[in-house]
Amino acid sequence: MPSPLIYKIQKFSVHDGPGIRTTVFFKGCPLRCKWCHNPESQSFDGEPGQAWQIPALIDELEKDQIFYEQSGGGVTLSGGEPMAQDTDYITALLQELSRRGIHTAIDTCGDAPWEAFEAVLPYTDFFLYDLKLWDNEQHIAFTEASNEQIVSNLSRLAQRGAKICLRLPLIADLNDSLADAEALADWLDTEGIYPISLNLLPYHEYGNSKYTQLGLETPRFTPPTQDHLRKLQAFWEHRGRKAAIGGAIDL
Repeated sequence: MPSPLIYKIQKFSVHDGPGIRTTVFFKGCPLRCKWCHNPESQSFDGEPGQAWQIPALIDELEKDQIFYEQSGGGVTLSGGEPMAQDTDYITALLQELSRRGIHTAIDTCGDAPWEAFEAVLPYTDFFLYDLKLWDNEQHIAFTEASNEQIVSNLSRLAQRGAKICLRLPLIADLNDSLADAEALADWLDTEGIYPISLNLLPYHEYGNSKYTQLGLETPRFTPPTQDHLRKLQAFWEHRGRKAAIGGAIDL
């Protein structure tokens, strides 16, 4: 079983699922989002990155189990894209965490074969599901990939009863219109998808320094105004979805 590269293990995370969590960031992603906050995570190889055997990784993650138990937290697999890694490895890791009573979450862009999601579903307590752009042409233009598989997997996870936090990264004048929100809400209604939480994530520039370090062109985007974010929040709550501005999750 090949061990994928992990470029960061972040302890005391509070925005990657409920409670205090340890987040494991895997290297490699199928998307190339123009605004990516972690451009160093996009490639599946090269620096930074370290291969971890599952027993050693479990030992590292278990060090903070007291914090998981006291806060209702656990371990989140993120990236990059964890679902684009070796499926046997990810499944075995989640299975062992679950066996030890550690709450598990996957932070995913959804762009992976359904078979990978089906494999991890029995051992995943929660999905943080990012939907970058609802319009497929825009999705292709700004991520270099279609969203058809992403949308399909979201529907199938909901049909299987998965607990889902739907996260919508928002960029001013790109994907933050009320028309986009209404189109997505109509589809969610049609599919009968009611996420446990819906998070509106305004664009931020925290990752811009990484582009300079990597010799890449710095993204030029702006976040929606707070007034517009509140309007979107009110829209989603009117449509029957619990909505929050920012990444904090209150279940």
